[in-house]
Amino acid sequence: MIFRLIVLAGLCWIGGFGIFLATRPPPLENTRTDAIVVLTGTSGRITRGLEMLEAHAAKRMLISGVAPQVRPRELAHEYKVSPQVFACCIDLGHEAVDTRSNAEETADWVREHGYHSVRLVTSDWHLARARLELVNALGSDATVIGDGVPGTPSYAVLVGEYNKLILRRVALLIGQAT
Repeated sequence: MIFRLIVLAGLCWIGGFGIFLATRPPPLENTRTDAIVVLTGTSGRITRGLEMLEAHAAKRMLISGVAPQVRPRELAHEYKVSPQVFACCIDLGHEAVDTRSNAEETADWVREHGYHSVRLVTSDWHLARARLELVNALGSDATVIGDGVPGTPSYAVLVGEYNKLILRRVALLIGQAT
């Protein structure tokens, strides 16, 4: 009986992993939101957020998880964006150190600005868990729309991310939100 349960759990994990891989979200086009939130991490995320801001897909952008020593003018120079764009329309979040604290930092920022819709920009393989965390942190305060930046993570990264997603879903289901 125990062996059958282990086999069943393994088959469920494999099937779920297949679905996780097959449903990685693509970049989101032709959608406007109140705000854009970019989670720092792998390449392409900030560039994607800046492209969407320049396309007027939102009013303002938060880059969450920026190292404390990084200043707006440094990012403006690195990404070849006018410092005026950073001054008017981009905020840097220096508090977050992981996906859960990204969600908390973002939720505070969204509430502070009174936004009701958010474009969440992160890697396609990270988006499911990042969105889960942000939706949990925001509750019904705002709608979260995912914008996946295509990536080529290793198999180990994908397995790790899928396992984290499962564990976090289970924790939220049994009431362990923190």
